[in-house]
Amino acid sequence: MFWRALLLVVSGAAALIYQVLWIKQLTLIVGVDVYAVTTGVSAFFAGLALGGLLIGRWADRVARPLRLYAVLEIGVAVVGVVMTIALAHTASLFATLEQQSSMLAWTLVFLMVGVGPFLMGGTLPAMVRSLQLNADHIGAGGGWMYAANTAGAIIGVLVCSFLLIPALGIQGSALTAAAIGVFAAAGGFWLDRFAPVQTVVEQPSHAIPLAKSAAAAMLFYAVAGGLALGYEVVWSQSIVQFMSTRSFAFSVMLATYLAGLALGAALFARWADRIRDPWGVFGLLISAAGLAAILAILLLGPWLPALQAMGDHAAYALTGSRLIGMCTRFAIASLYFVLIPTLLLGAAFPAALKLIVDSGHVGRDIGKVVALNTFGGIVGTVIVGFVLVPQFGLVKTLAILAVLAALLGLMATLRGVSGFRYARRAAIGIIIMTIATAALTPSDRLAGLLASTRGGKVVFYEEGKGGTVAVLEQSAGQKRFRRLYIQGVSNTGDTLPSLRYMRLQALLPLIIHNGEPKSALVIGLGTGITSGALLRFPGLEQRVVSELLPEVLKASNSFKGNFGASTDPRLDVRLRDGRRELFSNAQTYDLITLEPPPPSAAGVANLYSTDFYALARSRLRPGGLVAQWLPLPTQNDEDTRALVRSFLDIYPHASLWTTELHEMLLVGSLEPVDLDVPRIIERVSQP
Repeated sequence: MFWRALLLVVSGAAALIYQVLWIKQLTLIVGVDVYAVTTGVSAFFAGLALGGLLIGRWADRVARPLRLYAVLEIGVAVVGVVMTIALAHTASLFATLEQQSSMLAWTLVFLMVGVGPFLMGGTLPAMVRSLQLNADHIGAGGGWMYAANTAGAIIGVLVCSFLLIPALGIQGSALTAAAIGVFAAAGGFWLDRFAPVQTVVEQPSHAIPLAKSAAAAMLFYAVAGGLALGYEVVWSQSIVQFMSTRSFAFSVMLATYLAGLALGAALFARWADRIRDPWGVFGLLISAAGLAAILAILLLGPWLPALQAMGDHAAYALTGSRLIGMCTRFAIASLYFVLIPTLLLGAAFPAALKLIVDSGHVGRDIGKVVALNTFGGIVGTVIVGFVLVPQFGLVKTLAILAVLAALLGLMATLRGVSGFRYARRAAIGIIIMTIATAALTPSDRLAGLLASTRGGKVVFYEEGKGGTVAVLEQSAGQKRFRRLYIQGVSNTGDTLPSLRYMRLQALLPLIIHNGEPKSALVIGLGTGITSGALLRFPGLEQRVVSELLPEVLKASNSFKGNFGASTDPRLDVRLRDGRRELFSNAQTYDLITLEPPPPSAAGVANLYSTDFYALARSRLRPGGLVAQWLPLPTQNDEDTRALVRSFLDIYPHASLWTTELHEMLLVGSLEPVDLDVPRIIERVSQP
């Protein structure tokens, strides 16, 4: 069993490397809005589910399941590299197809992302089938294999995010994943040499349905999958208040999520085959996970940021690495919110196997377990992310999920062995505790904690599909100002220095423009101050703003220095991310000014890339300018030089301006810019 588990660790790592890469590539094709990312994630999981369902049936019909595993791994390696290369050249095709048939464009992307996972989905059923487990050992064996595969996924997430992409780039990382997959395939062929030929169960002409008890357990586990992914949606928006929007933060949280599942499955697998009431244990695990999730919100307080700061300082003192200190801060928050619920959810997997899997149809049943749990997760993600969170907010949504989990757990215990009444009594107790905890947890818990930890009064707070946006009124001495927070991280505010540099972000390139600028595009609304400055420049006929989050548009009304930008009819605000706006719209501009969050923020680095600057170049009118905010305080000198180098690769005629202390502005053009002093004076003198 050890060598088989090791192979699943290896293949799990390769699979998650591909997932990280493909989701990253998808943001360049379809954008970074919540619908685009959800589509990409759903395509990956749908492929896994379908592969588990169909290939799992096939695994029962082959005499050498290890050989099937190896062939699947080779297929994953080939498809993984091919699709990574293909996705790198799909952006323009997607934009063209979307103009003609949106359904066709999205189907193309969905299929491209889903093919590799389809093959991946068959590896776990094939490997478990190779163990030749009987009904008395399916819980332990299947649980260990699941834990090993998930442990590999943790390694893949962390290695890809922290090592492979920075060192090798996207295609180099894909080739590395392929090499890892081929290694796993070689291991599968090697083990197959020593494995006996297995007896193939004769398959009837018609499918044998699952027993009623197993079918019910399958349904319950599918709902549990929806609850589990629903928790992750809520966590991904709430935990960031204690992490930051840095791209590494999500990798740390995902690794913690997977670690909890793996550890829970591994720990419980040791006893899974000894339990006499698997229904009762399954129900208690699911319901207890919900209680732990909502209880973590109730017990939140300023102590958590304080503990994070202590961990950060300790890690930095020991290692001298800011990155390790920052990741320690992320890990503390993730462990607090995620670890206990995912431990319980992971432990439920071996219990589910005991209820569902028939020793004569291991491949089929393992495939069904994975498939329906995954499909449940997809549905849960969509309902929670697009319906519950916008309608009820994060805290109430988590409360709803916890209560549903408690009810599901009670229903499961009622199907258990009648002699074990303790499980039902415990389930009723968990329901009472969950409802009480939900009632005691204020719906504005996260907003209040944000205000108490950052200092100030909440002026605006909204939890939406794409993130949490807040405006706090703060003070420094006698001066009062407002600051915009997105996902718990300060973006900017309306202090006097901020007003100066943000207005210059729009006005300075318009003032030095060689011609008579008639159109301008601002990427990133933020406080609306840069966009509002366009309203003060005479002669502009088109003023366009691209903003990803509708909540930011609402929040901009809280800032007085933007001249009412969000409600002014002269400003055309388009709610989509900047890259997608430029790809899908051939409109050209005299000025494109870029003011996204710093490149360290999740999903933003693409807006500081050579590819994006080239895309912006294609949307410039003759003599047009591109202005790029240079976020000096948030990055080191090496990163700043790389950013400037990327900018100069596309715009050979560039100038660098100091717009405020620690704030600079790059202005680039395809042709020389004549700094005509009389014209500049004339434009500056205009009211």
